[in-house]
Amino acid sequence: MTKTYSQVLLTLITNIVCSILIVLINKWIYTNIGFPNITLTLIHFVLTSIGLYICQKINIFNVKNLPIKPMLPLAASFCGFVVFTNLSLQYNTVGTYQLVKVLTTPSIIILQTYFYGKTFSNNVKLTLVPIILGVLLNSHYDVKFSLIGMLCALIGVLVTSLYQVWVAEKQREFQVNSMQLLYYQGPLSSLLLLIIIPFFEPIWKLDFDFTLAELVVVLFSGVFAFMVNLSIFWIIGNTSPMTYNMVGHLKFCLTLLGGFLLFDEHLSVYQLVGIALTFTGLEEQEKSLILPRNVNKVI
Repeated sequence: MTKTYSQVLLTLITNIVCSILIVLINKWIYTNIGFPNITLTLIHFVLTSIGLYICQKINIFNVKNLPIKPMLPLAASFCGFVVFTNLSLQYNTVGTYQLVKVLTTPSIIILQTYFYGKTFSNNVKLTLVPIILGVLLNSHYDVKFSLIGMLCALIGVLVTSLYQVWVAEKQREFQVNSMQLLYYQGPLSSLLLLIIIPFFEPIWKLDFDFTLAELVVVLFSGVFAFMVNLSIFWIIGNTSPMTYNMVGHLKFCLTLLGGFLLFDEHLSVYQLVGIALTFTGLEEQEKSLILPRNVNKVI
């Protein structure tokens, strides 16, 4: 089934808005109330699963039977993707968090080239140079740089890249749409987190003295997580992992602005140079990549 540019554009806008909101809301949660990371991730997965259950009950999509065993690596990478990106957000400034995430694009190119036989033009490969230099320059001069934050960010990039590539591969392998795949993956990821939470966040060591207003913010974070997860699957399944990463261009700019305005995060001259370098690489990359042929130009 072909998709129109209007459908793609609407889903991209949904992903951009919800992604920016969830980054800023999660940063507020970690900064102001110290909600436990993995528990927050579990809440996101549970709400995503509930949202999909409601969607299939009102016939938005039909459930397709899938084998559980091949889904486990995807579910595990989903857990790692969300946990380590949240840890990166917790230990880094919003600016550094967003900049390091840009490395996902070159990581996907490397994975798809060496493990899935895909090819990219030399122009696309050359754009990686200013992107990587920009991230390194910004991170080096980040006044709040921390070793653990950078380690979490880099692990998050690797797991995120694997996850995005596998989402596209699994949708093609099982001939399913985004909702049908996520319908299985959400509960599996929740189960995996339930198993590991007692080891990392034992309930007797946690302070759950939160106000009702704070819990409502956590709930809203979960609702936006559902929208982000659903739009990620749809975009990757109907375009490509590379197209999805190109929407990071605008999210990158707006999230940096949000971090500066809401969390008073200072940007030095060196960081601005790093951002400019990163933008240069992203701009050239955007010119070199196009949407797949199954997207019809209908506005």
